[in-house]
Amino acid sequence: MKAPATAGSSTEAVAVTSGEAAARKQIRGSSLLLVGRFVSLGINFAIQVLVVRYLSKADYGAFAYAVSLVSLGGSIATFGLDRSITRFVPIYDEQGNYNKLFGTVVLAIGTVASIGLVSVAVVYGLQGVLSGSLIDDERAISVLLILVVLIPIQSLDGLFMGMFAVFSKPRAIFFRKYVLTPGLRFTVVLLLVLGNQSVLFLAGGYVAAAAVGVGIYAVMLYGMLKGEGLLQHFEFSKLDIPVREVFGFTVPLLTSDLVYMVMNTSDVVLLGHYRGAEEVGELRVILPVAHLNQLVMTSFTLLFTPLAARLFARDDKEGINRLYWTTAIWIAVLTFPAFALTFSLAEPVTVTLFGSRYSESATYLTLLALGYYFNAALGFNGLTLKVFGRLRYIVSINIFAALVNLGLNFLLIPRYGALGAAIGTCMALLLHNVLKQAGLLLGTGVTLFRSRDLAVYAAIVLAAGLLFVVQLAFSPPVYVSFVAAAVASLLVVGFGRNSLRAAETFPELMRFRLMRMIVGAS
Repeated sequence: MKAPATAGSSTEAVAVTSGEAAARKQIRGSSLLLVGRFVSLGINFAIQVLVVRYLSKADYGAFAYAVSLVSLGGSIATFGLDRSITRFVPIYDEQGNYNKLFGTVVLAIGTVASIGLVSVAVVYGLQGVLSGSLIDDERAISVLLILVVLIPIQSLDGLFMGMFAVFSKPRAIFFRKYVLTPGLRFTVVLLLVLGNQSVLFLAGGYVAAAAVGVGIYAVMLYGMLKGEGLLQHFEFSKLDIPVREVFGFTVPLLTSDLVYMVMNTSDVVLLGHYRGAEEVGELRVILPVAHLNQLVMTSFTLLFTPLAARLFARDDKEGINRLYWTTAIWIAVLTFPAFALTFSLAEPVTVTLFGSRYSESATYLTLLALGYYFNAALGFNGLTLKVFGRLRYIVSINIFAALVNLGLNFLLIPRYGALGAAIGTCMALLLHNVLKQAGLLLGTGVTLFRSRDLAVYAAIVLAAGLLFVVQLAFSPPVYVSFVAAAVASLLVVGFGRNSLRAAETFPELMRFRLMRMIVGAS
């Protein structure tokens, strides 16, 4: 059994130390993953361009169709167990309960692999039915029959990645997720083009690349467990598989996926029904840009839950509070440049990227950017509630938010079209986040705000508001707007110096005078 966190010092001193140490580990590791995310985006963009230019429209359509179905299947097969691993494994590790630790891992791997293999069998068994009813395209079905093997492979990949997050191995995740996988896929695409191969070769290459990646992950995972000294505690005959605890945690949280599925699909279905494909396009065209406000948050997500779960196992609520708000401030500040562009400068960004024919979409971008940034800037309230096991509250607000979004869409879309869909999604995001924040305050002990962080949030609101007003009133040239956004972003960093404490988190950057000027020295 591991020594309790409070041994040898006062509770307050240990809380400060463990909370600040966890926050620094979270920020450093997540920043590496954020860099990896940008590297991966660049490689994947090159892959996308090469594939689209090489394949015919019909071949690319078949490939994209199959990839979409496989992605959905992978989400189902994972069954939320990647999130369970990042909560239960660190708790059992802190408690020294290794039989349950390995029991959780075996349960997750067995469940995911079983669902994935059943999915493969179902697709192969129903291929005749699918080709006649789901889509009338033999090429798409042929590609699907190859890519469907990705369902169990990618699901296992997600579990292995969660294990590396549990033991804070961001470098391994960086290499495997953001370098190896995109690199292998890029190699497949090069072979496709240079060898003048077909779309079936591309599908098979994707499967082979994923299988190689999971194999390497498995070897790395074995080495990590051995290095952590955990394998010496593994005894198959003594496994304690916590079926009730794990599935009691996982199944209710699938409602979180329901919320975002409703937000991402109901507006499209209703828009298509009431207004037609043109307005669907006007709304969907700006979604990838609006989602830039989630980029930092999704990169920071992976390491947060295991660190918070370890603090929870130690009953270190003050440590969780420090981890939560330090992470939230970093996300808010690092995301601000994207928010400034997509909210305050939505019109010039939309017209520059998509042309004047999509100028009306700028309003939709403004609304969606507000909802997504608000969701990101307040931090991981939903994940923290899950760490504390507030499942009933989470399920209740998830269902409520989904119903509110559906109700707003039914009310607004028939009358206002794409604008109504954007308003409905924005309102649902704001409401959902406020309810999560309320649950955090009332049910976990995490404070509403830290006093030193209020200046940062005030600077964010003021900077974004001024940019928005100037753009609305004067419509300056695009380059002037972008320079103003850059200056505003630096000012936000300046106001956030005391909260970010970047000099302590990244002391190696303080060798550079420019960085000392921007973030300040310790």
